[in-house]
Amino acid sequence: MFNIGDTIIYSAHGLCQIDGISEKTISGVTKTYYVLHPLNNEKLEISTPVDHQSISSLMDKAEAEEILNLFTQPGIEWIEKGNQRVQFYSQITKKGNRKEIAKIINTLLVKQHEFELNEKKFPQQDRKLLSSIQSILFAELALTLNTTSEKISEKVAQLLGINQEAIAVNG
Repeated sequence: MFNIGDTIIYSAHGLCQIDGISEKTISGVTKTYYVLHPLNNEKLEISTPVDHQSISSLMDKAEAEEILNLFTQPGIEWIEKGNQRVQFYSQITKKGNRKEIAKIINTLLVKQHEFELNEKKFPQQDRKLLSSIQSILFAELALTLNTTSEKISEKVAQLLGINQEAIAVNG
C-alpha cells in the first residue's frame, strides 16, 4: 500500500500524487480508497480503490535506463490495417508493461517520421495513442532520471535517429 504524498502511476492519468486515504461505502461495500490528483492537473481529484489494478509504483533508475535503451532496438511489429493496429497496441498498453509500451512508442515515432518524410498524414488514431502513452512514459522517465520530458524526448529522438520536433511531447 502507498502512503499520502507518494507519487504513483495511475491508468491514463499518468503521474499522480496521493493526497489522502479514506474508507468509502458504495452499494453497501466498504473499501479503502486513495484520493489523488495528476501532477499535471492539481484541480482534478480522483478517488480509486487501493487494490485497483491500474495503480503502479514508479520505475527505478535501472529500469528507466533499460527502457531508454529499447529505443536503440526495433520496436513492435507494424500492422498495416489501422483499426487492428490501434486495437492491438491499445490492448498492450492497458497491461501497463512499460517495456512493451516503449516498443509501441518506438514503432509509432519511427512510422510517424516515415510518413512525414513521404509528405503523408500520420493517422489520427495513431497520433492520439502515441500522444497519450508517450506523455505518460516520458514524464515518468523524466521524474525517475531527474530531468525533463523535453530532455527525454531529445534523447529518444537521438537514439531513433529522427528529428526531435517530430516527437515533441504533447500534453
